Amino acid sequence: MVRVFVALELEPQLRAKLSEAQQSLRGCGARLSFVNPDIIHITLKFLGEVNEKDIPQVKDALRKVTCTPFTIRATHVTVDNPNRPRTIWSTIEDDGKITGIFQRIEEALEPLGVARETRRFTPHATIARIKNPAPGLIPAVSKFKDFSAGESKVTGFKLKKSTLTPQGPLYEDLLEVSW
Repeated sequence: MVRVFVALELEPQLRAKLSEAQQSLRGCGARLSFVNPDIIHITLKFLGEVNEKDIPQVKDALRKVTCTPFTIRATHVTVDNPNRPRTIWSTIEDDGKITGIFQRIEEALEPLGVARETRRFTPHATIARIKNPAPGLIPAVSKFKDFSAGESKVTGFKLKKSTLTPQGPLYEDLLEVSW
């Protein structure tokens, strides 16, 4: 079994700007687990544990998902839920293109028995996971309401293998679909 997901990569300058936001949040008093800036991405579909023998079928299905290149903007940093925050992320603006790709991925993988997502899809780039919130968390995050990390060109997506380690996840590209 391999743990896999489908993701959009972000350009290095955008990830560097998100890293600056991470540095600013370090003093907020909450216990946060920061995503390594080198691997910040947008998850399109988390498949979870997939039998290795099924990976070729997953790849074949994903190769059929098409789009044309487009630009995204990483904007304000916020929490997933102000009442029970678990994640800090940068909102992604893209005129609905990522949601369209997400829907095509869902359609492509459903015949393979991959369940459709039941939650509403919200394009975002996670920068930290909240292990233990603190009173200073929301005020620290609110400083980023007018933040912009910049733009990134999207020319395809990747199927990635994720290996969890005590130092954080290690990612390996299994497939790249380019447009």
